[in-house]
Amino acid sequence: MTATTDLQILGAKLAALTEEMCLTLQRTSRSLYVKETADFVCAIADRDGTFIAYPNAMGVSGFVGLNIATAVARVHERDPLQPGDVIITNDPFTTGGLSTHLPDIQMIEPYFVDGEIVAYGWAFVHISDIGGRVPSSVSPFNTSIFAEGLQIPPVKYVRGGQVVADVSELLQRNTRTPDANEGDFQAMLGALATGRRRVVELATNAGTEVFHEASAYLLDRAAAKSEAALRSLGNGSYRAIDYLDSDAFSRVPVRISITVTLTDGRLVVDFEGTDPQVEAALNIASFGTTHAWLTTRILGLVMTLDPTMPLNGGLMRPVTLLAPKGSIVHAEYPAATGVRHAAASRVNDVLSAALIQVAPETLPAASSGLVVPVVVAETRGDREHVQVVEPMVGGTGARLGADGVDGRDSGISNLANNPVETVESEVCVRVLRYALRPDSGGPGRWRGGTGLALTFEALRPCSLLARGMERVSFRPWGYAGGQPGMPTRMIINEGTDREQRPSIVDIIALEPGDTVTLLTSGAGGYGHPFERDVAAVREDVARGKVSVAAAAHDYGVVISADGSVDLAATDDLRRSPNCPHGESGPERERFDAVFAAPVWDRMVAGLFNGSQVGRNARKVALVEQVLATLPEGFPRAEAGQAELSAAAKLFQTLVDRQEA
Repeated sequence: MTATTDLQILGAKLAALTEEMCLTLQRTSRSLYVKETADFVCAIADRDGTFIAYPNAMGVSGFVGLNIATAVARVHERDPLQPGDVIITNDPFTTGGLSTHLPDIQMIEPYFVDGEIVAYGWAFVHISDIGGRVPSSVSPFNTSIFAEGLQIPPVKYVRGGQVVADVSELLQRNTRTPDANEGDFQAMLGALATGRRRVVELATNAGTEVFHEASAYLLDRAAAKSEAALRSLGNGSYRAIDYLDSDAFSRVPVRISITVTLTDGRLVVDFEGTDPQVEAALNIASFGTTHAWLTTRILGLVMTLDPTMPLNGGLMRPVTLLAPKGSIVHAEYPAATGVRHAAASRVNDVLSAALIQVAPETLPAASSGLVVPVVVAETRGDREHVQVVEPMVGGTGARLGADGVDGRDSGISNLANNPVETVESEVCVRVLRYALRPDSGGPGRWRGGTGLALTFEALRPCSLLARGMERVSFRPWGYAGGQPGMPTRMIINEGTDREQRPSIVDIIALEPGDTVTLLTSGAGGYGHPFERDVAAVREDVARGKVSVAAAAHDYGVVISADGSVDLAATDDLRRSPNCPHGESGPERERFDAVFAAPVWDRMVAGLFNGSQVGRNARKVALVEQVLATLPEGFPRAEAGQAELSAAAKLFQTLVDRQEA
């Protein structure tokens, strides 16, 4: 048996080479979304398809739990892999969920030593466009995967070291951005070649038996440490519920329900009570596994509990996931999945809401709960130019002892912001403002992270897309008396007679001079805001994160004209601590007053007991009958107690009829 130290050293070298692969890819990429935003990653998988080495500080962090085995087997069974072969795919449904939507191109290369596959290199890139109904291929209003672009089942893109010309031609003819895509493909091949050289060198020097021993050791060590971290939380069962604003085609929200059960270091995550898959592109093709989009919050939790945790697929071994087939988190073909990150963001917040009940000293309040790649597309000659202006997020939730992070959230990915200078050189816009959004972070003893404010002006005729705009209706929740963050808002041509305020975006035509403003939600606060340190409030005001009015209203701190604290007036205000609403915000309070969780449970159970066809349509029809009795814009619009009570009674009656 090889010494543990030697196995650990080999593991460190593998992790380092994934960083080298990522650097190769990023430095040679053509598209803004890769070279600046960093929506990509590379990893090394063992012969079973599990990632044994993953970069710690580059690219998308949350995909460590994915598995490449299904994609590899689909090719290898009909056309055995040989040295120099590279697989390409983007299809969630033929890869077991490896690709999570069509713009995410996956490449896999088998690494051989002495004629034997010892490992696989993997690279993924979010490309600019893969065809489909809209530029960039992604819109919540795509109703099936057929509207989202070219589906590429696992096939050989490179055979024996040579790109397969027919496959390359097919890919080039099914995109609006062939040049950018080709550049990204070549960057991926370069990254895989870097990995090949390093893996072959390591496996040759150590010996293939030691290499495989190290692979198993790394996974076993991560699994053991993950189980120990979860065991430290104790045992118990906890439930939480949250909502996506709507299913895109109606005003009916989409519920995510999670029950977590901890038993001696094992964690079961049960999505029973979660709504059916929808027509819109919000679905996750998880195949009911511990899929990355459903477990990133758990990944963050165990690595917070034990920062020495190695980053590989073994971390998920102590976790069991149960997701009803046909639900939005276990969608079936041909569901549209383009905006699956919106559902994944809400899953993160629901997992936090469940687990914070057992680990209030570790888990944060809700994050801003959205990722909105703001895309601008324009026609240049006979080609469309498609670029992401900014991947807009908000902040992270506050936690015990610490404020949330302002304007940054790596909850589901490590996407970086695009430098304004780069954006303006490559996209037909002028950025007028890119800043933190004042007063957006949820007030609390520890303040939630602020959202972002982006305003830009179109310089030429173009189209706007903004997928994943969420937290418009349901604010990010606070905890332990902390208040929710501000909701998301988008304004087109603010202050003019052409002003629009869309709550969800498909594709909007822009003319020169049109302005777009996106204000992302702030994260939830932790603890009562009147317990916040007065000096911290004063500093927030000085830094422009909290206004003078909000300091007094939300925190009971009176700031004088010279920037100092009026201690006497502050003492008077703080004698009567008062929060305007509860931790979840007024919209959620109104909604829950009508749509009680136990009754919604019965509605969902009835839907899953019936035919799969039309489940969401039946849900929408039922809920719309209730919403029709309430003010337009509910739950953002206020309703009287009598209206709420009557609507709740109607909801109960309609669910009773459904069951009968």
